[in-house]
Amino acid sequence: MKLEIKDLHVSVDGKKVLNGVSVVINPGEIHAIMGPNGGGKSTLSFVIAGHPKYKVEQGDILVDGKSILGLPAHERAKRGMFLSFQNPLEVQGVSFSKFLLTIAKAKDAKLSVVDFKKRLDALLVRLGLDKSFVERDVNVGFSGGEKKRAEVLQLFIANPALAILDELDSGLDVDSLQFLGSQVNALRGQNFSALVITHYQRLLDFLKPDVVHILVDGKIVASGSADLARDVEKKGYAQLVTV
Repeated sequence: MKLEIKDLHVSVDGKKVLNGVSVVINPGEIHAIMGPNGGGKSTLSFVIAGHPKYKVEQGDILVDGKSILGLPAHERAKRGMFLSFQNPLEVQGVSFSKFLLTIAKAKDAKLSVVDFKKRLDALLVRLGLDKSFVERDVNVGFSGGEKKRAEVLQLFIANPALAILDELDSGLDVDSLQFLGSQVNALRGQNFSALVITHYQRLLDFLKPDVVHILVDGKIVASGSADLARDVEKKGYAQLVTV
C-alpha cells in the first residue's frame, strides 16, 4: 500500500491542529514521526484512520493513488489500514478471543474456528502470553505492558497493509520495548508499511525506520534518516523549529 498525505490541514473543535502536512510512505517502508506533546502526532494518526471528530480543511489522503477522505473508518480498515492506540480502551463484556476472531473473520470470512485457534495459539507463544490472556475482557484489568502486547496481537491477526502505531512504546520497560519493537520489525516486507509515532529514539533502534519526520506545531519541520532521531534525542526539538 502506498500512502500519500498531501498538504493536510486539519482542525478539531474549531482549533487548527495540522498546518500543511505532506508525507509519502511507499510499500514496504516504515516511517517514524517524532515531536513534542501537542504537535499533532496523534491527530495525524486519527485523521488517516478516519476518526469523524477531525475536520480536514484542505489537502488530501491517497491510498494507491485514490482519495480516502470520503471513506468511514471501517472502510479504511477493510482496505488494509490498522491503528494501534496510545491509550487502548477497555471493553467490558467482550472476551479478547472473540474480539480477535471477529477481526480475523473480517479479513477471511472462510476462516474456520479451528484454524483461527491454531493461529492464535502460535501467536500467544510468540508474544509470551498465556492462553488465559485472551479469555479476559478486552483490555479490562490489563497492565500497560499487557495492553501494548494486546495491540501487537491485534496487529498480527489483522495483518494489515499499513499499520499506524501511536506510541507503542508508551509505558514499556526496556526489555518489553525491545521485544515488541523487534516483533513489529519482523513484519517488514513489500506487503507491509508502517507509520510509527513516538517521543523517543529508543523504539526506533528496534523498528529501524526508513525515514524519520519531526512534527512541531502541526508542521513537519525536518525529515531524514534514523540519524535525525538520534540528533533530536541529544539536542531536543527547539533546534528544528526554525528549519
